Amino acid sequence: MTAAVSYRDFLEQKVAFDSACGFDVDPSEVHPILLPHQRDIVVWAVHGGRRAIFARFGLGKSVMQIETVRLILERAGGRALIVCPLGVRQEFARDAAMLDQDVTFVRRTEQVDGPGLYVTNYESVRDGRLDPTLFTAVSLDEASCLRSFGSKTYQTFLTLFDDVPYRFVATATPSPNRHKELIHYAGFLGVMDTGQALTRFFQRDSTKANNLTLYPHKRREFWLWLNTWGVFLQRPSDLGYPDDGYDLPDLDVRWHELAVDHTDSNTERDGQDQLFRGGALSVTQAAREKRDSLSERVAKAAELVAEAPSDHFVLWHNLEDERRALAAAIPDVCEVYGTLDLETRERRIVDFSEGRERLLATKPELSGSGCNFQRHCHRAVFVGVGFSFNDFVQAVHRLQRFQQPLPVRVDVVYSEAEREVVRVLRDKWAKHEELTDRMSDVIREFGLDTSAITDALIRSMGVERVEAAGDGWTVALNDTVAETSSMAEGSVDLIVTSIPFSNHYEYTPAYEDFGHTDDNAHFWAQMDYLTPQLHRVLAPGRVYACHVKDRILFGAVTGAGIPTVSPFHAEALMHGIRHGFDYLGMITVVTDVVRENNQTYRLGWSEMAKDATKMGAGSPEYILLFHKPQTDRTKGYADTPVRHDKATYTRARWQVDAHAFWRSSGNRHLTADELAALPPEQLSRLFTEQTLHEVYDYETHVQVGEHLEARDRLPATFMSLAPGSWHPEVWHDINRLATLNTEQSRRAQAMHVCPLQFDIVDRLIERFSNPGDLVYDPFGGLFTVPLRALKAGRRGRAAELNPGYFLDGVKYLQAEDRRRDMPTMFDLLEETA
Repeated sequence: MTAAVSYRDFLEQKVAFDSACGFDVDPSEVHPILLPHQRDIVVWAVHGGRRAIFARFGLGKSVMQIETVRLILERAGGRALIVCPLGVRQEFARDAAMLDQDVTFVRRTEQVDGPGLYVTNYESVRDGRLDPTLFTAVSLDEASCLRSFGSKTYQTFLTLFDDVPYRFVATATPSPNRHKELIHYAGFLGVMDTGQALTRFFQRDSTKANNLTLYPHKRREFWLWLNTWGVFLQRPSDLGYPDDGYDLPDLDVRWHELAVDHTDSNTERDGQDQLFRGGALSVTQAAREKRDSLSERVAKAAELVAEAPSDHFVLWHNLEDERRALAAAIPDVCEVYGTLDLETRERRIVDFSEGRERLLATKPELSGSGCNFQRHCHRAVFVGVGFSFNDFVQAVHRLQRFQQPLPVRVDVVYSEAEREVVRVLRDKWAKHEELTDRMSDVIREFGLDTSAITDALIRSMGVERVEAAGDGWTVALNDTVAETSSMAEGSVDLIVTSIPFSNHYEYTPAYEDFGHTDDNAHFWAQMDYLTPQLHRVLAPGRVYACHVKDRILFGAVTGAGIPTVSPFHAEALMHGIRHGFDYLGMITVVTDVVRENNQTYRLGWSEMAKDATKMGAGSPEYILLFHKPQTDRTKGYADTPVRHDKATYTRARWQVDAHAFWRSSGNRHLTADELAALPPEQLSRLFTEQTLHEVYDYETHVQVGEHLEARDRLPATFMSLAPGSWHPEVWHDINRLATLNTEQSRRAQAMHVCPLQFDIVDRLIERFSNPGDLVYDPFGGLFTVPLRALKAGRRGRAAELNPGYFLDGVKYLQAEDRRRDMPTMFDLLEETA
């Protein structure tokens, strides 16, 4: 089977993020009222057909949306729909009039009549009253407000538009550290499947499901990818235009801390009394503190309003009790709350934004997105603080926007017990500004040119080969396809490897990485370049032992509602057969079902008790045994058979080996990353024990220490890498940490490692190779296979793409060289005789 394109072309296709599905328009076709930065973004959005406009508050998102869908309808016909928060439709009506466009507000499907531009609220779509499939183009305005509906509704809402050809998102710049929100927008636009994007850019915590963090080595690619379908605009100068008229007004934030009575401190769940109120608060504790300080905070808010009787105020609150207390303390306040009918809510918001009401009491999740209050209001009071930074900053920017004529003052009232909540909020604000500046750096570097981003990524492709070798072993830092292709035909006597599990993990930032694929089909397409080479280099009649494991698919990603299993081992089996291997059978290696459930949450006892129909079974590992056809097919023996002496290869060993069920101790090498993630007391013990079981190597000892020091994991107050002593008169195991609190923190190491266990490798090598044979691993990792081959009297070879794994693995192999070179006591006795 031959691949359709060259391997280089295949890799370059991985880089191609440009998924344009729109059409080109000339800038002269854009309405002349639009400013230059708005015109450029409209042309870019129409070309893409599915794009996100993340523009800072006041840069003209509504104008850009209207003009984008107008140009789409001119070419494609049909209807366009803009979905916006409550209280915002008048903004679109005003902007549409400036663009000579008519806009119709609808709440139900039966109100849609004929082509044109329509506007609705999110609630109408969410509740099923308006069918999105009636429209050719849809734009979500301030889609971040969907979070107030709950995460499940947020995710399901975005899938309602899958059949709409042209889709857009236009919202104020989202916090770049809200990765899940950005990923869901990509899924809504059809740029990349949500599950695929999470796998491609985020590492998983093997101890806790759904705890995802951005791969350090994928950060730049992630930001570049975002800019291929979203424009993050902070100011017109990001696109090379003057910032005239786009100076944000000054923001004066005043923090009012109210004292609390510490004699009335709380009691913890275990009965322990607190000396002081406050500190790190849980959601429940924070709610309790809010209730206890409610009257004082509302009184402070009323005092601030009374000090400026001519100013308009937004009174942001989180609790219904706060709203009722505000209404009692400030009788003329206009209230907006969730149980109001939609018409009344919207009318009150419009009345305040247009200056007919002076005081508005509302929640950030209700009115903090989309509404423009800057024309008549420059004062806000937060009658308390919450945990959601996004709600907070969105609420602030209802007032601090471009075209706000006055300095904005924001007063935040909180109790002394909430001091830690305020600290976290301010830290998040600083982080938000830092990451937002990073997004501006990308657009200033590349502009709106997606092809320039692709070119930059392609230039980063390629691997400079590095080789290390010793007595009986050779390993290379290289792309495994290139390395295997360079090897002589029939030069390998046994292949033992653990292939990557499709796109489940990525090990390097290189596009050559097999984990850097879109889905299973894409992964096997890359394997189509490697497997024929494995078949070619393997000697006739010999075995390719392939370690695989099925993949767990989460219901939230697949839409199945329950975790399901991708039969990856079955795909691997058919892939090997398709490339000319004979299939000999499958060895099953069981795994710990409790540990698996901690990683996937799919086999829980409580869920089994609720409904056993949703529960599957533990996912074992498999060793697929493939056989390259021998030259003489009339005989069953390999060209060079693997022979065993019955005197040493006993009937008992044969029975265990021949069984399709194998057990494993699970023992393997720890990576330097894993060592670095261990608590100091564990690191000290493991390192000392390792020095007792292996030949001591001074250079390796120093290098491990330097490796940890570079990660700030080498303690300065005690020696964590003390060598163990084999002499009984020297004690090395006095635990000087015994008096300290030794509760283990959760491991920070989340990088997945899939090496084969030592005993599994040993059994495969013993069973399927002769002494002196060459054993090859195309996915070398820490070079477990060549190392165990050396220990078994074979030769070893491997390829590895990850530089860190390569360097660590080479040290293991070099240590094995020294162990074999070191004379033993018996050697000394023989020499003396």
